[in-house]
Amino acid sequence: MREILKKVQVNMPFTMLVDGYLDVILKEKINPEVGLDCFALDRYSRNEFRDVADLLHGAELSITLHAPFFDLRPGAIDRKIRDVTIERLRQVFDLVPLFRPRSVVCHAAFDERYYVSNEDVWLENSRDTWSRFVKTATAAGTKIAIENVYETSPKFLSLLLGTFKESQSICFCFDTGHFNAFSQSPLEEWMNVLGSRIGQIHLHDNNGVTDEHNPVGEGTFPFLWFFELLKRKNVQPIITLEPHTEENLWRTLEGIKRAGLLDYLGE
Repeated sequence: MREILKKVQVNMPFTMLVDGYLDVILKEKINPEVGLDCFALDRYSRNEFRDVADLLHGAELSITLHAPFFDLRPGAIDRKIRDVTIERLRQVFDLVPLFRPRSVVCHAAFDERYYVSNEDVWLENSRDTWSRFVKTATAAGTKIAIENVYETSPKFLSLLLGTFKESQSICFCFDTGHFNAFSQSPLEEWMNVLGSRIGQIHLHDNNGVTDEHNPVGEGTFPFLWFFELLKRKNVQPIITLEPHTEENLWRTLEGIKRAGLLDYLGE
């Protein structure tokens, strides 16, 4: 299990990290994807974030961050909603120098049911929002990883990432569980359109109906086929496990081992 853990990140909300898991993370050398949600950003001071970041760096752990997403709309048509979104995101990117993360995972928040007939406006506004933070990411040597959630196809994420095709500081985070629950396009289409832009993966499973965050192998996502497609693309993304419970973490590790995925996880 340690052989797997040293090759991946494990999602961990900052509040949960501080309130109960920090000692375990440090002792077991678990590389965290630290979730900086709205609750953590409102609760903790910069010095408290710095103290935790220093402990993680002192243990020589690899760090990624997950930006807040509750109620946020980076491509919002309403300017005031987008202003609030930008301010929340800025709070996270202001902490990047402390955590020095490999990546900052963010949601594009595109939903074709919500933005019907306003797709072009969403794209223009999204481009404006993310351009503010691409510069920060470039200066910090990190990447913004834009994650799929409710997107039913890769079309609009591809259009968004295409507006940053000259930048190495923004990439695609492919979430296996979100794809399985919400996509109406086949896996091969996602890989053909966005496979070369994948810089990060979120691994979890479900039965193709709801976003259950089941352990790897306890659902219907075709993990072995997916990693074969990744191998053909010759990309080596950051891999984050998203089990959501301690029990599911160990079951996820067992699922990875059982599925024969260890050799695909890289160094």
